[in-house]
Amino acid sequence: MALKHKPTAPYHSVQDALRVLDTVSRHTTGITGNQLARESGLGRERLTTLLPMLCREAYVEQGADGAYVAGEAFARLCSAQEQEHEEALHDKLQRTLDRLRDSVGAAVYMSRYVDGEVEVTQYADGPATPKVNEWVDFRDAAHATALGKSLLSQLDHAGRREHLARHRTVRLTSRTVTSDRLLLSQLAAHPPTVPVLDLQEYAIGTVCAAVPITAGSSVGCLALSLPVEHAHRLRHAADTLNRNAAPVLLSMAI
Repeated sequence: MALKHKPTAPYHSVQDALRVLDTVSRHTTGITGNQLARESGLGRERLTTLLPMLCREAYVEQGADGAYVAGEAFARLCSAQEQEHEEALHDKLQRTLDRLRDSVGAAVYMSRYVDGEVEVTQYADGPATPKVNEWVDFRDAAHATALGKSLLSQLDHAGRREHLARHRTVRLTSRTVTSDRLLLSQLAAHPPTVPVLDLQEYAIGTVCAAVPITAGSSVGCLALSLPVEHAHRLRHAADTLNRNAAPVLLSMAI
């Protein structure tokens, strides 16, 4: 199975952020903003956008003298112990998902394609933002869910066909696409920068959206779900989710 890597805006933000972190980490006693701009090659204007995000995520800390040093979250993720790194990554991603839930006003999910199957690895919901009722296992419903279609869209044609050969495109609602040919055509034509939508294809009364977060050889996505009465907010919420995907990608890349 081959992957279809197509860089989008969050990926460029992550690349720039990694350059900042690499530069900051080399200066254990701190580095000024001007020096950081020179050594990273990004310039002050770009840093004006990146540094607030890095400080908010605790990857970078700014001292009383204004100098920047590596933050606590960055140190935890750089742990040489695999178990410590995995625990730190899980905790960091959960905090980010919780913040995204509050930002978009919807339940938020992180999903990955692991060993040929769809897995929802983490999610953030709440009383005002309930998660979708998984009435059909997500592993069997990739053809009908936004997160499943987002994951499949990141595979090559052979990978998609192989998945559909193992998981039939059964009808879950009157809106579910059950034609393999039509689904494959839709996935191939979908622009990578546009969120994938599920408009009551998985469950009546629920709409969803998903954006890719492929990191290296790992295929993943961020998704959200809303009650159908809030469908008018779906595209705006999806765009917000896409714009704020960089912290998730960055956590996975460190």
